[in-house]
Amino acid sequence: MIDRLDLMVRRHDELIALMAQPEVATDPDRVLEYAREVAGLEDVVRAYREYQAVSRSLAETGAMLTDGLDAEMAEMVREEVEELRRRQESLLAELKGELAPRDPNDEKDVVVEIRAGTGGDEAALFAADLYRMYSRYAERHRWGVDVVDLHEIGIGGFKEIVFEIHGRGAYSDLKFESGVHRVQRVPATEAQGRIHTSTATVAVLPEVEDVEIDIKEEDLRIDVYRSSGAGGQNVQKNSTAIRITHLPSGMVVTCQDERSQLKNRMKAMNVLRARLFAIEQRKHDEQIESSRRSQVGSGDRSEKVRTYNFPQDRLTDHRIGLTVHGLERILDGDLGAVVEALQTHDREEREAGATA
Repeated sequence: MIDRLDLMVRRHDELIALMAQPEVATDPDRVLEYAREVAGLEDVVRAYREYQAVSRSLAETGAMLTDGLDAEMAEMVREEVEELRRRQESLLAELKGELAPRDPNDEKDVVVEIRAGTGGDEAALFAADLYRMYSRYAERHRWGVDVVDLHEIGIGGFKEIVFEIHGRGAYSDLKFESGVHRVQRVPATEAQGRIHTSTATVAVLPEVEDVEIDIKEEDLRIDVYRSSGAGGQNVQKNSTAIRITHLPSGMVVTCQDERSQLKNRMKAMNVLRARLFAIEQRKHDEQIESSRRSQVGSGDRSEKVRTYNFPQDRLTDHRIGLTVHGLERILDGDLGAVVEALQTHDREEREAGATA
């Protein structure tokens, strides 16, 4: 583990030095690329450097116990050694978590979809409460929130709302919010004071990146022939038309618009890329939709991941057995304790998997 950490520190310092070079500083793309890599290393480098400093202090302080100190001073040194040892263990646990396999989507922006489930108008009102909770949480982190689609009901609830959250680590913080959320409370419209149970479904999806199309030369068959269309004597007498066959898909693209064989080939390749991109995008969208369906289930109360119980002022996350109080504060965006508990549980599982 120490070898990996040393490599990460060297890479971090190398990137800082590279960004200071004039040829890099004047290249915005390289600066952005290096800055992103530096940002991804900063937390682990900080923790490792502190771990090294604490380890040195622990060795130096521990050595003082052999210097013939009086009883009072020796006790003070032992207390400091114990405090340093606790800090060292805490940093070591943090470093193990940083080195555990990570979700490649963690740093991405997210698309959040909230839909009213069972419970009629009360479910729609609860969906609006959840949107407020996540948007306030985003505000606390200085993240941007953009509503993409919204279907309101007349009393201030949402049948459905889709919104984006833009900010580093948004997916890492919010990915565990996916699932069925259940609320137990007395609706404002309930005259008898009876507690109702309603649900809303939440889906948290990482941002969709452009699908890159990698077309291999060996996957193409390119035929050159004379144009049969209009374009003058030059086009018809010379072999300038292009037919490209993409062998894996069987897709055929032809182009004979230009007098130049090179231009026709470039046009044909652009058409081929666009068509293949459309196919890949459809596959990608189907995967996202499948992911969304698996996250939210049917919206039935029995599929809950979390319950918000207003009479007892209690939030319970059923996946990790977490119970916290203060629903008004939580629904106002103070979700940090819940997010941290879910992340800790996930990190412990990943660490266990990495050492198994």
